Amino acid sequence: MKRSMIKELINTPTINETVTVKGWVRTKRGNKAVSFIAINDGSSIHNIQVVADLEKFSSSLISSITTGAAIGVTGLLVTSQGAGQSVEVQAQEIEVYGTCDPNTYPLQKKGHSLEFLREIAYLRPRTNTFGAILRIRHNMAFAIHNFFHQKGYYYIHTPIITSSDAEGAGQMFRVTTLDLEKLPKNKEGNVDYKKDFFGKPTSLTVSGQLEGELAALALGGIYTFGPTFRAENSNTPRHLAEFWMIEPEVAFFDINDNMDLAEEFTKYCVQWALDHCRDDLNFLAEHYDKELISRLEFVLAHNYERITYTQGIEILETAIKEGKKFEFPVYWGADLSSEHERYLVEQHFQKPVIMTDYPKEIKAFYMKQNEDGKTVRGMDILFPFIGEIIGGSEREADYEKLLSHATKMGIPEKDIWWYLDTRRYGTVPHAGFGLGFERLLLFVTGMSNIRDVIPFPRTPNNAEF
Repeated sequence: MKRSMIKELINTPTINETVTVKGWVRTKRGNKAVSFIAINDGSSIHNIQVVADLEKFSSSLISSITTGAAIGVTGLLVTSQGAGQSVEVQAQEIEVYGTCDPNTYPLQKKGHSLEFLREIAYLRPRTNTFGAILRIRHNMAFAIHNFFHQKGYYYIHTPIITSSDAEGAGQMFRVTTLDLEKLPKNKEGNVDYKKDFFGKPTSLTVSGQLEGELAALALGGIYTFGPTFRAENSNTPRHLAEFWMIEPEVAFFDINDNMDLAEEFTKYCVQWALDHCRDDLNFLAEHYDKELISRLEFVLAHNYERITYTQGIEILETAIKEGKKFEFPVYWGADLSSEHERYLVEQHFQKPVIMTDYPKEIKAFYMKQNEDGKTVRGMDILFPFIGEIIGGSEREADYEKLLSHATKMGIPEKDIWWYLDTRRYGTVPHAGFGLGFERLLLFVTGMSNIRDVIPFPRTPNNAEF
């Protein structure tokens, strides 16, 4: 028979019809007459109970069905007589696809810490927690594509291997085919990259923004959604060496258009999660974060407060004068930390905040400079629980200003000449932003460690699986 997904059988049950389900055993219990087997196929947070009359099946078959085993069951779908489930399957045929040794299988029926599950990341998708997280991750990716597609923006694939540092930070993973034990040298004694695969130094991308701008200046509105890499030695619950970024870029947009788009976009994603992932969200709220659902609804219930960086600093300084303690200092020119951002969102305004007009010294070279000569038209969206979730700006459209700022930040003209040329050939106002996908998932799932919202985390000293 054609396989039925457990999600379908629970949500739209066809009572008293024969069905076939296939999945992995979560638990098995029973008595001398009947065995109750809970199986899960990954389509839902919920298991389906299989009732096996022991007179119909051999003892060797039943004994081979242990936690973790993969089985297929054909039987009658009936209304459950017991508590805990609405329907169950009365087994007529059972096939064991793969047994599972209960003495070595690490996911027995007991609580497992998230730290332990990271050590067995190849198995953790079989747990309720990570099944829920991965289904939400899929839904958020789908929502992102759906949002931009409906707006008429085009999905652009930007390069993963690049010779430019979009952020000017230098924290990039080098890509090379040279023999690291016998590096070729030039006359000056430096590595001769002319003998490398690309004939020049190349790295994994830290952002698709610069290439995205090129596409926006031809197609009007685009977005990228792909992996990015930062060789930042930060072993914290908020940093990954490999993560995914969403980066829209739109021609003829200014900073206000950009803020409008970012607010609409984040609200769309949160609403999508509430509409399409409710069972998984309820599970995570019950087991990890009691305030999860209310925090998601909180974002939807408010228009985001829009303030300048200077206003934000003034609010924080007033809070300090009134006795508020922060771990990190507050002063004009400081790069605000998460504790500052969360104070503004959670305590002062009690709504999401969009902060604009940052000091140019703490922002990237491509941000448009304001007329005051001190600030740029950057904007960050600050959320409860997480702080900054989006960073963006109106881009500098003036060739001379862009070149000057890049030079001051140590970015060689020879590395970005092609980017600068867009300001020479039909330049227009344009703007965009970047959203770290895993940061969004931290907020939507309520998880506290970014390693738990990506299937296989890459962090300092960790590249397993």
